[in-house]
Amino acid sequence: MKLALPKLLTPLFLVMAHSTHKDLIRQIQFLKIENEMLRSRLPKVIRVTPVERQRLLKYGRLLGRAIKELITIVSPRTFARWLAESKNGVSPRGPGRPRIKLNIRELVLRLASENIWGCTRLLGELKKLGIFRISRETVRNILKDEGFDLNPERKRGTWDQFIQRHANTLWACDFISKKVWTLRGPVDYFILFFINIESRHVWVAPATAHPDAAWVAQQARNFGIYLQETGRELSYLLRDRDSKFTQQFDDIISSMATAEASQDERVRKLPYRSPNLNAFAERWAQTVQVEALDHFVVFGESHLNHIVFEFVHFYNKFRPHQSRGNAPLQPPMAISEEGRIVREKRLGGLLNHYYRKAA
Repeated sequence: MKLALPKLLTPLFLVMAHSTHKDLIRQIQFLKIENEMLRSRLPKVIRVTPVERQRLLKYGRLLGRAIKELITIVSPRTFARWLAESKNGVSPRGPGRPRIKLNIRELVLRLASENIWGCTRLLGELKKLGIFRISRETVRNILKDEGFDLNPERKRGTWDQFIQRHANTLWACDFISKKVWTLRGPVDYFILFFINIESRHVWVAPATAHPDAAWVAQQARNFGIYLQETGRELSYLLRDRDSKFTQQFDDIISSMATAEASQDERVRKLPYRSPNLNAFAERWAQTVQVEALDHFVVFGESHLNHIVFEFVHFYNKFRPHQSRGNAPLQPPMAISEEGRIVREKRLGGLLNHYYRKAA
Protein backbone atom coordinates (compact mmCIF):
# COMPACT_ATOMS: atom_id res chain seq x y z
CA MET A 1 0.00 0.00 0.00
CA LYS A 2 1.48 3.34 -1.05
CA LEU A 3 1.26 6.25 1.38
CA ALA A 4 1.28 9.92 0.49
CA LEU A 5 4.62 10.37 2.21
CA PRO A 6 5.27 13.97 1.14
CA LYS A 7 1.98 15.10 2.68
CA LEU A 8 2.77 13.35 5.96
CA LEU A 9 6.41 14.41 6.17
CA THR A 10 5.93 18.10 5.38
CA PRO A 11 4.11 18.94 8.67
CA LEU A 12 6.62 16.75 10.53
CA PHE A 13 9.57 18.69 9.14
CA LEU A 14 7.86 21.99 10.08
CA VAL A 15 7.41 20.84 13.66
CA MET A 16 11.04 19.67 13.88
CA ALA A 17 12.34 22.93 12.40
CA HIS A 18 10.76 24.97 15.23
CA SER A 19 11.65 22.55 18.00
CA THR A 20 14.43 22.73 20.57
CA HIS A 21 17.13 20.07 20.84
CA LYS A 22 15.31 18.46 23.77
CA ASP A 23 12.08 18.43 21.79
CA LEU A 24 13.82 16.74 18.84
CA ILE A 25 15.06 13.93 21.07
CA ARG A 26 11.52 13.35 22.32
CA GLN A 27 10.14 13.38 18.79
CA ILE A 28 12.75 10.90 17.56
CA GLN A 29 12.00 8.63 20.50
CA PHE A 30 8.30 8.77 19.65
CA LEU A 31 9.02 7.96 15.97
CA LYS A 32 11.16 4.99 17.00
CA ILE A 33 8.36 3.56 19.15
CA GLU A 34 5.85 4.11 16.37
CA ASN A 35 8.22 2.48 13.88
CA GLU A 36 8.59 -0.57 16.11
CA MET A 37 4.81 -0.95 16.24
CA LEU A 38 4.53 -0.71 12.47
CA ARG A 39 7.40 -3.18 11.95
CA SER A 40 5.74 -5.69 14.28
CA ARG A 41 2.86 -5.90 11.82
CA LEU A 42 5.12 -6.42 8.78
CA PRO A 43 7.05 -9.49 7.57
CA LYS A 44 10.31 -10.17 9.37
CA VAL A 45 12.28 -9.64 6.15
CA ILE A 46 11.53 -6.68 3.90
CA ARG A 47 13.04 -6.72 0.41
CA VAL A 48 14.14 -3.27 -0.67
CA THR A 49 14.60 -2.26 -4.29
CA PRO A 50 17.89 -0.82 -5.60
CA VAL A 51 16.29 2.63 -5.67
CA GLU A 52 15.13 2.31 -2.05
CA ARG A 53 18.57 1.11 -1.05
CA GLN A 54 20.18 4.17 -2.60
CA ARG A 55 17.80 6.43 -0.68
CA LEU A 56 18.68 4.72 2.60
CA LEU A 57 22.38 5.13 1.84
CA LYS A 58 21.96 8.78 0.88
CA TYR A 59 20.40 9.80 4.20
CA GLY A 60 21.85 7.10 6.45
CA ARG A 61 25.53 7.86 5.76
CA LEU A 62 24.98 11.35 7.17
CA LEU A 63 24.09 9.90 10.59
CA GLY A 64 27.43 8.20 11.16
CA ARG A 65 27.39 5.69 14.00
CA ALA A 66 23.98 6.85 15.11
CA ILE A 67 22.51 4.77 12.28
CA LYS A 68 22.99 1.67 14.45
CA GLU A 69 20.40 2.97 16.90
CA LEU A 70 17.91 3.99 14.23
CA ILE A 71 17.92 1.53 11.35
CA THR A 72 15.45 -1.34 11.58
CA ILE A 73 14.54 -2.20 8.01
CA VAL A 74 17.85 -4.11 7.72
CA SER A 75 20.55 -4.95 10.21
CA PRO A 76 23.29 -2.40 10.89
CA ARG A 77 25.79 -4.94 9.53
CA THR A 78 23.95 -5.14 6.21
CA PHE A 79 23.80 -1.36 5.98
CA ALA A 80 27.57 -1.17 6.66
CA ARG A 81 28.18 -3.63 3.82
CA TRP A 82 26.02 -1.59 1.47
CA LEU A 83 27.96 1.49 2.44
CA ALA A 84 31.33 -0.22 1.81
CA GLU A 85 30.17 -1.53 -1.57
CA SER A 86 28.99 1.91 -2.65
CA LYS A 87 32.34 3.45 -1.68
CA ASN A 88 34.25 0.81 -3.67
CA GLY A 89 32.06 1.22 -6.72
CA VAL A 90 30.61 -2.30 -6.41
CA SER A 91 27.01 -2.77 -7.51
CA PRO A 92 25.00 -3.98 -4.53
CA ARG A 93 23.57 -7.47 -4.91
CA GLY A 94 20.36 -8.92 -3.61
CA PRO A 95 19.97 -10.91 -0.39
CA GLY A 96 21.20 -14.48 -0.05
CA ARG A 97 24.04 -16.15 -1.89
CA PRO A 98 25.46 -14.41 -4.98
CA ARG A 99 23.69 -15.55 -8.14
CA ILE A 100 25.68 -17.75 -10.46
CA LYS A 101 27.08 -15.90 -13.45
CA LEU A 102 24.99 -16.17 -16.61
CA ASN A 103 27.83 -17.59 -18.71
CA ILE A 104 28.43 -20.38 -16.15
CA ARG A 105 24.72 -21.18 -16.07
CA GLU A 106 24.64 -21.37 -19.86
CA LEU A 107 27.68 -23.65 -19.81
CA VAL A 108 26.00 -26.01 -17.32
CA LEU A 109 22.93 -26.20 -19.56
CA ARG A 110 25.08 -26.77 -22.63
CA LEU A 111 26.97 -29.65 -21.02
CA ALA A 112 23.71 -31.18 -19.80
CA SER A 113 22.06 -30.96 -23.24
CA GLU A 114 25.05 -32.36 -25.11
CA ASN A 115 25.72 -35.25 -22.73
CA ILE A 116 23.94 -37.73 -20.46
CA TRP A 117 25.88 -36.88 -17.30
CA GLY A 118 24.59 -36.54 -13.77
CA CYS A 119 25.24 -33.56 -11.49
CA THR A 120 28.50 -34.92 -10.07
CA ARG A 121 29.90 -35.66 -13.54
CA LEU A 122 28.93 -32.18 -14.69
CA LEU A 123 30.63 -30.66 -11.66
CA GLY A 124 33.84 -32.52 -12.48
CA GLU A 125 33.79 -31.26 -16.05
CA LEU A 126 33.33 -27.69 -14.83
CA LYS A 127 36.38 -28.03 -12.58
CA LYS A 128 38.41 -29.21 -15.58
CA LEU A 129 37.46 -25.89 -17.19
CA GLY A 130 38.70 -23.92 -14.20
CA ILE A 131 35.27 -23.25 -12.68
CA PHE A 132 35.54 -24.07 -8.97
CA ARG A 133 33.13 -21.64 -7.26
CA ILE A 134 30.02 -23.72 -7.91
CA SER A 135 28.54 -26.52 -5.85
CA ARG A 136 26.79 -29.72 -6.82
CA GLU A 137 23.56 -28.35 -5.34
CA THR A 138 23.82 -25.29 -7.59
CA VAL A 139 24.29 -27.50 -10.65
CA ARG A 140 21.28 -29.54 -9.55
CA ASN A 141 19.14 -26.42 -9.10
CA ILE A 142 20.07 -25.11 -12.56
CA LEU A 143 19.09 -28.41 -14.19
CA LYS A 144 15.89 -28.57 -12.15
CA ASP A 145 14.90 -25.02 -13.16
CA GLU A 146 15.29 -25.91 -16.83
CA GLY A 147 13.36 -29.17 -16.59
CA PHE A 148 16.25 -31.62 -16.99
CA ASP A 149 15.86 -35.13 -15.63
CA LEU A 150 17.76 -35.27 -12.33
CA ASN A 151 17.60 -39.06 -12.12
CA PRO A 152 21.14 -40.42 -12.40
CA GLU A 153 19.72 -43.31 -14.40
CA ARG A 154 19.15 -41.14 -17.45
CA LYS A 155 21.97 -43.01 -19.18
CA ARG A 156 20.03 -44.20 -22.20
CA GLY A 157 18.62 -40.76 -22.94
CA THR A 158 15.57 -39.95 -25.02
CA TRP A 159 14.86 -41.07 -28.57
CA ASP A 160 15.72 -37.58 -29.86
CA GLN A 161 19.05 -37.70 -28.05
CA PHE A 162 19.78 -41.09 -29.61
CA ILE A 163 19.02 -39.72 -33.08
CA GLN A 164 21.21 -36.65 -32.56
CA ARG A 165 24.09 -38.60 -31.04
CA HIS A 166 24.38 -41.08 -33.93
CA ALA A 167 22.97 -39.01 -36.81
CA ASN A 168 26.19 -39.08 -38.84
CA THR A 169 26.31 -42.90 -38.93
CA LEU A 170 22.63 -43.62 -38.41
CA TRP A 171 20.66 -44.93 -41.40
CA ALA A 172 17.01 -45.76 -41.91
CA CYS A 173 15.47 -48.02 -44.53
CA ASP A 174 12.04 -48.81 -45.89
CA PHE A 175 10.18 -49.94 -48.99
CA ILE A 176 8.19 -47.89 -51.47
CA SER A 177 5.81 -49.51 -53.91
CA LYS A 178 4.51 -48.56 -57.33
CA LYS A 179 1.97 -50.20 -59.62
CA VAL A 180 3.69 -51.03 -62.92
CA TRP A 181 1.93 -51.97 -66.17
CA THR A 182 3.35 -55.10 -67.76
CA LEU A 183 2.29 -57.54 -70.48
CA ARG A 184 0.54 -59.50 -67.72
CA GLY A 185 -1.32 -56.46 -66.47
CA PRO A 186 -0.62 -54.25 -63.44
CA VAL A 187 1.98 -55.58 -61.02
CA ASP A 188 3.11 -54.12 -57.69
CA TYR A 189 6.85 -53.44 -57.64
CA PHE A 190 8.91 -52.69 -54.55
CA ILE A 191 12.00 -50.53 -54.08
CA LEU A 192 14.24 -50.76 -51.03
CA PHE A 193 16.03 -47.55 -50.04
CA PHE A 194 18.43 -46.39 -47.31
CA ILE A 195 18.73 -42.77 -46.08
CA ASN A 196 21.40 -41.25 -43.83
CA ILE A 197 19.82 -39.25 -41.00
CA GLU A 198 22.35 -36.41 -40.90
CA SER A 199 23.31 -35.91 -44.55
CA ARG A 200 19.93 -37.07 -46.00
CA HIS A 201 21.92 -38.94 -48.66
CA VAL A 202 19.89 -41.76 -50.24
CA TRP A 203 20.84 -45.12 -51.77
CA VAL A 204 18.24 -47.23 -53.59
CA ALA A 205 18.16 -50.81 -54.79
CA PRO A 206 16.74 -51.80 -58.18
CA ALA A 207 13.00 -52.48 -58.22
CA THR A 208 11.60 -55.99 -57.94
CA ALA A 209 8.22 -57.61 -57.96
CA HIS A 210 9.46 -60.44 -55.74
CA PRO A 211 11.21 -59.04 -52.62
CA ASP A 212 11.94 -62.47 -51.13
CA ALA A 213 14.55 -63.25 -48.49
CA ALA A 214 17.34 -63.89 -51.01
CA TRP A 215 16.71 -60.59 -52.84
CA VAL A 216 16.58 -58.55 -49.62
CA ALA A 217 19.80 -60.17 -48.36
CA GLN A 218 21.58 -59.37 -51.63
CA GLN A 219 20.52 -55.71 -51.45
CA ALA A 220 21.95 -55.55 -47.93
CA ARG A 221 25.27 -56.77 -49.32
CA ASN A 222 25.09 -54.23 -52.17
CA PHE A 223 24.46 -51.48 -49.67
CA GLY A 224 27.55 -52.60 -47.72
CA ILE A 225 29.64 -52.34 -50.91
CA TYR A 226 28.28 -48.83 -51.46
CA LEU A 227 29.34 -47.83 -47.93
CA GLN A 228 32.87 -49.11 -48.52
CA GLU A 229 33.22 -47.40 -51.89
CA THR A 230 32.02 -44.02 -50.60
CA GLY A 231 33.79 -44.17 -47.23
CA ARG A 232 30.53 -43.83 -45.30
CA GLU A 233 29.88 -45.61 -42.01
CA LEU A 234 26.88 -47.25 -40.40
CA SER A 235 26.46 -47.60 -36.66
CA TYR A 236 22.73 -48.30 -36.40
CA LEU A 237 19.93 -49.02 -38.86
CA LEU A 238 16.30 -48.15 -38.20
CA ARG A 239 13.64 -50.31 -39.83
CA ASP A 240 10.02 -51.17 -39.30
CA ARG A 241 8.68 -54.68 -38.78
CA ASP A 242 7.82 -55.36 -42.42
CA SER A 243 7.89 -59.11 -43.00
CA LYS A 244 10.14 -58.57 -46.04
CA PHE A 245 13.00 -57.82 -43.64
CA THR A 246 14.47 -61.15 -42.58
CA GLN A 247 16.91 -62.24 -39.89
CA GLN A 248 19.50 -62.79 -42.63
CA PHE A 249 19.11 -59.14 -43.64
CA ASP A 250 19.65 -58.04 -40.02
CA ASP A 251 22.73 -60.23 -39.67
CA ILE A 252 24.35 -58.79 -42.79
CA ILE A 253 23.70 -55.22 -41.66
CA SER A 254 25.00 -55.95 -38.15
CA SER A 255 28.20 -57.45 -39.55
CA MET A 256 29.07 -54.20 -41.35
CA ALA A 257 28.10 -51.86 -38.50
CA THR A 258 30.82 -50.02 -36.60
CA ALA A 259 28.81 -49.32 -33.43
CA GLU A 260 30.14 -50.20 -29.99
CA ALA A 261 26.75 -51.62 -29.06
CA SER A 262 26.11 -55.34 -29.12
CA GLN A 263 25.29 -56.91 -32.46
CA ASP A 264 21.66 -57.46 -31.49
CA GLU A 265 21.14 -53.70 -31.03
CA ARG A 266 22.65 -52.47 -34.29
CA VAL A 267 19.42 -53.04 -36.22
CA ARG A 268 16.72 -51.14 -34.34
CA LYS A 269 13.35 -52.71 -35.03
CA LEU A 270 10.72 -50.05 -34.46
CA PRO A 271 7.38 -50.78 -32.77
CA TYR A 272 4.34 -51.59 -34.87
CA ARG A 273 2.43 -48.62 -36.27
CA SER A 274 5.05 -46.04 -35.27
CA PRO A 275 5.87 -44.12 -38.47
CA ASN A 276 6.99 -41.08 -36.46
CA LEU A 277 9.97 -43.06 -35.15
CA ASN A 278 11.10 -43.58 -38.74
CA ALA A 279 10.16 -40.08 -39.86
CA PHE A 280 13.17 -39.50 -42.16
CA ALA A 281 12.48 -42.60 -44.23
CA GLU A 282 8.74 -41.91 -44.28
CA ARG A 283 9.35 -38.36 -45.47
CA TRP A 284 11.65 -39.44 -48.29
CA ALA A 285 9.13 -42.05 -49.44
CA GLN A 286 6.53 -39.27 -49.66
CA THR A 287 8.97 -36.98 -51.49
CA VAL A 288 9.81 -39.44 -54.26
CA GLN A 289 6.12 -40.25 -54.69
CA VAL A 290 4.94 -36.63 -54.89
CA GLU A 291 7.84 -35.21 -56.92
CA ALA A 292 8.35 -38.09 -59.35
CA LEU A 293 6.32 -41.31 -59.29
CA ASP A 294 2.87 -39.71 -59.08
CA HIS A 295 3.53 -37.96 -62.41
CA PHE A 296 4.01 -41.15 -64.44
CA VAL A 297 2.14 -44.16 -65.60
CA VAL A 298 4.99 -46.67 -65.39
CA PHE A 299 5.44 -49.32 -68.07
CA GLY A 300 7.83 -52.07 -67.10
CA GLU A 301 10.57 -52.58 -64.56
CA SER A 302 13.23 -50.66 -66.53
CA HIS A 303 10.98 -47.62 -66.78
CA LEU A 304 10.44 -47.63 -63.01
CA ASN A 305 14.18 -47.95 -62.29
CA HIS A 306 14.95 -45.09 -64.68
CA ILE A 307 12.50 -42.76 -62.94
CA VAL A 308 13.72 -43.62 -59.44
CA PHE A 309 17.45 -43.51 -60.25
CA GLU A 310 17.09 -40.18 -62.05
CA PHE A 311 15.26 -38.73 -59.08
CA VAL A 312 17.80 -40.08 -56.57
CA HIS A 313 20.67 -38.59 -58.58
CA PHE A 314 18.86 -35.25 -58.69
CA TYR A 315 17.96 -35.48 -54.97
CA ASN A 316 21.51 -36.27 -53.85
CA LYS A 317 23.28 -33.73 -56.04
CA PHE A 318 21.14 -30.82 -57.20
CA ARG A 319 17.88 -30.51 -55.25
CA PRO A 320 17.91 -27.83 -52.50
CA HIS A 321 16.91 -29.14 -49.05
CA GLN A 322 15.17 -27.06 -46.41
CA SER A 323 16.77 -29.10 -43.63
CA ARG A 324 20.19 -28.18 -45.03
CA GLY A 325 19.60 -24.43 -45.24
CA ASN A 326 18.09 -24.67 -48.76
CA ALA A 327 21.39 -25.96 -50.11
CA PRO A 328 21.95 -29.14 -52.14
CA LEU A 329 23.45 -32.16 -50.39
CA GLN A 330 26.44 -31.90 -52.72
CA PRO A 331 27.15 -28.15 -52.98
CA PRO A 332 28.85 -26.84 -56.13
CA MET A 333 32.58 -26.27 -56.06
CA ALA A 334 32.10 -22.54 -56.58
CA ILE A 335 29.17 -20.15 -56.96
CA SER A 336 29.52 -17.38 -59.52
CA GLU A 337 27.28 -14.46 -60.39
CA GLU A 338 28.58 -14.34 -63.95
CA GLY A 339 27.86 -16.53 -66.93
CA ARG A 340 24.80 -17.65 -68.83
CA ILE A 341 22.14 -19.45 -66.79
CA VAL A 342 21.46 -22.91 -68.21
CA ARG A 343 18.68 -25.35 -67.40
CA GLU A 344 19.44 -29.05 -67.13
CA LYS A 345 16.28 -31.14 -67.51
CA ARG A 346 15.55 -34.58 -66.13
CA LEU A 347 12.52 -36.80 -66.58
CA GLY A 348 11.21 -34.69 -69.46
CA GLY A 349 11.50 -31.40 -67.58
CA LEU A 350 9.81 -32.59 -64.40
CA LEU A 351 13.07 -32.08 -62.54
CA ASN A 352 15.10 -28.98 -63.41
CA HIS A 353 18.57 -27.93 -62.31
CA TYR A 354 19.91 -24.45 -63.09
CA TYR A 355 23.57 -23.45 -63.19
CA ARG A 356 25.80 -20.81 -64.72
CA LYS A 357 27.82 -21.80 -67.75
CA ALA A 358 31.14 -20.04 -68.13
CA ALA A 359 31.46 -17.93 -71.27
